[in-house]
Amino acid sequence: MPRDFAWLAAGLHAALFVATTFLQLLPLLIGSETLRNHYARASVWIPLLFHAGAAGLLAATLAWSHARNALEERGAASLARILNPGSRFALAYLGVLVLQAFVLSPLLFRLEMRFMPDGSLEALFGVVSVRSRMVTAMLIQSIVHAVMLVAGVWFAAWFALRKGGRTVQASELVDIPGNSDVVASPRRAIAFVGAAVFVWLQLWIGSMALRWSDAHAGLDAAPLLLGWVAIALLAGALAFWGAWLGAASQAARAEAHPFRAVAAAALAFVLLQLTCIGIAVGWMLWITRDVGLPGGSKMLDYILALAAIYLVLLVMLMRGVTRWLYRRYL
Repeated sequence: MPRDFAWLAAGLHAALFVATTFLQLLPLLIGSETLRNHYARASVWIPLLFHAGAAGLLAATLAWSHARNALEERGAASLARILNPGSRFALAYLGVLVLQAFVLSPLLFRLEMRFMPDGSLEALFGVVSVRSRMVTAMLIQSIVHAVMLVAGVWFAAWFALRKGGRTVQASELVDIPGNSDVVASPRRAIAFVGAAVFVWLQLWIGSMALRWSDAHAGLDAAPLLLGWVAIALLAGALAFWGAWLGAASQAARAEAHPFRAVAAAALAFVLLQLTCIGIAVGWMLWITRDVGLPGGSKMLDYILALAAIYLVLLVMLMRGVTRWLYRRYL
């Protein structure tokens, strides 16, 4: 069942993304030609594609976590009495996605228009540049969509697995697909959940950072794809490694407690950003105290050193936070 929930969540995200994109680009719609020209740029469609993929990854991870948590707390026999939990989950989550795509998104777009010149909220920002206003509006949109995604998966899982729902009779019970997830390696489950959540956070913050910079605007598709793929794979692999090391105490247990892995990834990510920002600012202040900003190769060395520190801290923090949150199971 956890695998079924994960595949359903990811599949619904992919289907709705394709459908809404196709509808936006229909030749008969007003403004579709402008949108097609906009999406034709690699600097637009590649981040958009990875952002959509990251959202599907998070939804699948959370859906799997809800189902796995229910199996661990209530047992497979209890959940086997629920009638068609996969269909109920798909129905509920599809409703959430449709609501988000066709109700919430248009409302947020109207809010974004209020940040534009001559918009009703322009006076609140005074001399703040249009670009800063637009990035602020996009940040609000991204936060709202992330909250809606998390809440939507929770609602769909609750609707599918609620105890008051329709049940099958004891004589009709069959072994539900995915029961092997109950006894699957909890250490591997913790590492996968932690890595998936961390990758989503990394891609989410990366898409936010790109909106403040035009450095990627003139790049071709190949380097952009390579950059996004490298970020996702490297962050995922190192986060998996760190969570795997931190979850060593779970190797012999049957419970993964997946939401502790979700919390570990989120906390490690926040601590990583704060730590690296502090190191970067302190280091920059120290090296510029006498000679000013470094240039050329020295600045490149500085950036590479910070990147190396970031990667090392990623593993250390994932390991430490995961072990700390699972300390009661040592």
